[in-house]
Amino acid sequence: MAFLPITSEEARASGITEFDFVIVTGDAYVDHPSFGTAVIGRVLEAEGYTVAVIPQPDWRNTEDFKRFGKPRLAFLVNSGNIDSMVAHYTAARRKRNSDYYSPGGVAGKRPDRAVIVYCNRIREAYGDVPIVIGGVEASTRRFAHYDYWTDSVRRSILVDCRADILTYGMGENILRRIAFLLDKGVPVKKIRDVRGCCYLAEKDFVPKFETEFIGDYDTLKTDKKLFAKAFEIQARNQDPVIGKALVEDYGDKILIQTPPMPPLTRNELDAVYSLPFEREVHPSYLPLGGVPAINEVKFSIAHNRGCFGSCNFCSIAFHQGRQVVSRSVESVVREAEILAQKPDFKGYIHDIGGPTANFRFPSCEKQKKAGMCVNRKCLEPAPCPNMKVDHSDYIHLLEQVEKVKGVKKVFIRSGIRFDYVIADKNDAFFKKLVRDHVSGQLKVAPEHCVDNVLHYMGKPSIETYNKFKKKFYDITASMGKEQYLVPYLMSSHPGSRLEDALSLALYLKENNINPEQVQDFYPTPGTASTCMFHTGIDPFSGKPVYVPRSYEEKQMQRALLQAYRPENAPLVKKALYKLGREDLIPVLLPFRKRVEKDAKQSKNKPKNNQKHKNNDKRRRK
Repeated sequence: MAFLPITSEEARASGITEFDFVIVTGDAYVDHPSFGTAVIGRVLEAEGYTVAVIPQPDWRNTEDFKRFGKPRLAFLVNSGNIDSMVAHYTAARRKRNSDYYSPGGVAGKRPDRAVIVYCNRIREAYGDVPIVIGGVEASTRRFAHYDYWTDSVRRSILVDCRADILTYGMGENILRRIAFLLDKGVPVKKIRDVRGCCYLAEKDFVPKFETEFIGDYDTLKTDKKLFAKAFEIQARNQDPVIGKALVEDYGDKILIQTPPMPPLTRNELDAVYSLPFEREVHPSYLPLGGVPAINEVKFSIAHNRGCFGSCNFCSIAFHQGRQVVSRSVESVVREAEILAQKPDFKGYIHDIGGPTANFRFPSCEKQKKAGMCVNRKCLEPAPCPNMKVDHSDYIHLLEQVEKVKGVKKVFIRSGIRFDYVIADKNDAFFKKLVRDHVSGQLKVAPEHCVDNVLHYMGKPSIETYNKFKKKFYDITASMGKEQYLVPYLMSSHPGSRLEDALSLALYLKENNINPEQVQDFYPTPGTASTCMFHTGIDPFSGKPVYVPRSYEEKQMQRALLQAYRPENAPLVKKALYKLGREDLIPVLLPFRKRVEKDAKQSKNKPKNNQKHKNNDKRRRK
């Protein structure tokens, strides 16, 4: 059996009557290294353990959780590649009508708060069986955390799900160690010194590691200043070199987080990607339309982990960490050779990237021994003078993949950190990027144009983006190409006032940018921006931050960023009147007379006149 078994029939065919580990996940099973379940399953299999997977079980009773019986060592539970609440709801808290990680993209295959629900069903079925949770949902909810969907501070997910151990961050070495101890007969409740874990203990328990106290839940759920301070402590201790163990009080119990597990070495990361992944969805999903999430990654290659960019709205720093580790060129080339042999490979590698595509090494030598700086970032507000800026190894990597037999073109579609590109005094990568790796459009993320907002986002000044933009178009023109930048933009981030959204609208107008998509700020667990949204406080400075909260203001901010759309005209006008800038109506809404005429005609037209309906359709097109 090439895939890990997901049915009792597949288990019988494998000849295994008792599995060491059973992984329960909220995603469909895709045996690809972009999916955490597949990675952990293959890593444990390589260690000699038997592993089965229960993908998207029916959570309404316990029967589905008994599919493989009680595992010899433990159940491993995750919600899937993303938080289950994010999978289910938009930034406006509206229910999504599809699920990228489910067969056929059908919604409703996992419950809200999947980790909690799955663990409680396992407890109903098997009592005190060892349960270890991990993945993004567990990792970002490991402490008392603000929950956007209930507008409240919830307890650590470990308290609510009744698991024994929570693993945070990248789990390969953490689970190797836990599996070793369980296999040696160590009771799960005695496993207390593995890095990268959280567990609940008695109040008088003394951890092995030096500790720092975060606070008690009853206070953190109501005191926003202390909540912001608690987040600052968590962020400061996220480094594996200098991070302490952290303690959070829950009355009769304490939550203890051990210091972070060091990131995998290059050799270890290479070994993970050399495991025998099928790089396909499980065959049982093919009649259902497959799993949409495979489409973007099937012919893409991840070459790194971690990100020292540290955007405040991103959970990568809290989950993967700020230290960057990358695979060897040889490892990436071997994967490209595997992809080139796939029968449906058309010659195009869609991406060679990661959290940030153009990071290959740690940002400086100092952090290897002293850890990441706790009082500053590597790139914001300006690049650190100690940062090593060098794209030469990434260029070499791209060149070697381009030489693989069957590869026609290599694209870069994951995030390019444009401020890192500009910081490079050598234009070799910039020129190669424009010449060889852009498929007509390059997506980059300036996010905003107002420096105060960008500061709260953890992004560089707009002047840095302007320099990148000018250079991109200069190089593009010099090569006789027609290529464009597509900027990612965000509305209603903490710190963004209505007048800031207007400044961005005018910037877009001046630069002839009509964004197709704008992301409303989404307060997801485990980010500094979410902490600001909840508390109105910058956790790093302790100073107040303006937070746009009303639905009306959020709608106006978003409409200003897409003022070119006729349907946004009423909101844009409302925002301009509120700001006392009626003079800008003809600037942002030059089509307003046509909009008003269309609205009047629409109001007066016969409802059942098909001719008028067809005219309306042509007008909208």
